[in-house]
Amino acid sequence: MSANDRRTVLIVDDHDQQRRLLCGMLEDEGWTVAEAPSADRAFGLIEERRFDAVVLDVNMPGTDGLTAMLRIAEMDPELRVVIVTGEPLIQKARDYVVRTGAHDVIAKMPEPEHLLGVLDEAARITRARRQRGAAAPGDLGIVGLSPAIQGLVENVRRVAPSQGRVLITGESGSGKELVAHAIHALSRRAAGPFVKINCAAIPRDLVESELFGYERGAFTGALQAKKGRLELADGGTLFLDEIGDLSLEAQAKLLRVIESGEVERVGGTRTATVDVRIVAATNKDLAAAMESGDFRQDLFYRLNVLPLHVPPLRERPSDVPLLAAHFLAGFCAAEGKPEKRLAPEARELLEDYLWPGNVRELRNLMERAAILVAGEELRAEDLAPWLESGSDREDAVGLRGEIERREAEAIRKALEGAGWNVTQAAAGLGIDRTNLHRKMRKYGIARR
Repeated sequence: MSANDRRTVLIVDDHDQQRRLLCGMLEDEGWTVAEAPSADRAFGLIEERRFDAVVLDVNMPGTDGLTAMLRIAEMDPELRVVIVTGEPLIQKARDYVVRTGAHDVIAKMPEPEHLLGVLDEAARITRARRQRGAAAPGDLGIVGLSPAIQGLVENVRRVAPSQGRVLITGESGSGKELVAHAIHALSRRAAGPFVKINCAAIPRDLVESELFGYERGAFTGALQAKKGRLELADGGTLFLDEIGDLSLEAQAKLLRVIESGEVERVGGTRTATVDVRIVAATNKDLAAAMESGDFRQDLFYRLNVLPLHVPPLRERPSDVPLLAAHFLAGFCAAEGKPEKRLAPEARELLEDYLWPGNVRELRNLMERAAILVAGEELRAEDLAPWLESGSDREDAVGLRGEIERREAEAIRKALEGAGWNVTQAAAGLGIDRTNLHRKMRKYGIARR
């Protein structure tokens, strides 16, 4: 087995003896093993390299295993995590923990054959997901044929080869990180690292040390020096997600790095020079944040050299069936399920839904459907109960009615302005001709 084919696993457990026993057993079975005595150390290792699976203890000082599992899912959504615990309560709640994101939950000090079987499956799924998500040459992984998405792809191809900083705006779940990956893949830095940090997911008092790194003894718990994300991204791209949540103090320090290219670790005196292209993203109104004094104007103009906007999914309904089919095929393959297809009425249901969670919500829905829906066809009645629930339903229906009324008015005006030339009206509305015909039938719009 070549080095590239060897499966890699990260063992996270604060008990040295138990951790080393697991490491030794897996190494004997041909795995490449890394170990971490804490969740925080594990996060650093996951940033630095790729693993096929993680074995994660629940009870650890500092960040516990279940919290760490959620953080790992944010850092590497494809990576499968196996929870190991001696707590009967968590073992009984296995189904809940698996739904929350774990690949499996097994008892502490498991039988070798059982652990190896679970890890083999976890590694296979991780690799299948990554292979499915890897973009082919020229393919950015951005799915959609709507004018809005085709325009976005064209702009990505235009700005990527430059060295200019990019600010990506768009609602949560709309695909901003995918756009950032595409920019890096098409840039001159594609061979360099792509490093990301979610400014909203890390406590504000830790963001500075994550960005700039720290020296040993800089604060309580800093037992060894650590590179920050800026140093790790040297020669590549640093993606600052949810930049609007960065504290004013961190904003000032980031501005100095942009201006000077120099980084100084927390608790250190040595200055390091870095060559990093910054791509930032936000779902916040930074203009309003500047007005309120929560975001620095000078930093905004430094970041907003090349602006890109990712449209919400509700503004490109013709892309919904394409995305749904793409996600559904991928999840069926990853889970070892037979291929499934969308029934015509299911496609219409998805197109008409407002998607408050955007592409992320659609992706999660297709994963749930791939696992839970029996048969080869997804029907509207299979999906409808998962789209709206509780008190949100009434608000959503009212909002949808108002949006549909305005949409129908806009379509009629566009058709009248184009002399009822459907092709011309569709171009003016920024949608395709087939989609306009569907909407005309939906709203009963016809030439009088």
